[in-house]
Amino acid sequence: MTGEDCAAAFRVRRLPMKYRQRFTFAVAVLAALAAVSVAGPSRAQESALISGHDFAERYCAGCHAIGTTGASPLPDAPPFRTLHQRYPVDNLAEALAEGIITGHPEMPRFAVDPRQIDAFIAYLRSLD
Repeated sequence: MTGEDCAAAFRVRRLPMKYRQRFTFAVAVLAALAAVSVAGPSRAQESALISGHDFAERYCAGCHAIGTTGASPLPDAPPFRTLHQRYPVDNLAEALAEGIITGHPEMPRFAVDPRQIDAFIAYLRSLD
């Protein structure tokens, strides 16, 4: 505890009881809010990763290896874990939003909503 912490604690003790209780309550509320704000993004990120994986499994796993190991079922389809080595995976967002089109007939043309795109990109980022 620093000298400033001690001085602050001393000043709080000198406050009337009703103000000390309010101060203690305010500190507890701030601590709870800080804990929630720290935990919130990780839960949201975890949810996005699960959604992104589910999307990849549903639409992509027939051709691509979508996990951290294994070969792609279609030999010419790159494993998702290597996509970031070829180009920035964030650049896929626009192509997915517009309806991705490729030069090979095996890849279907499809468009997805922005939440699916964000989740899918988050999942791809988690593989590198």
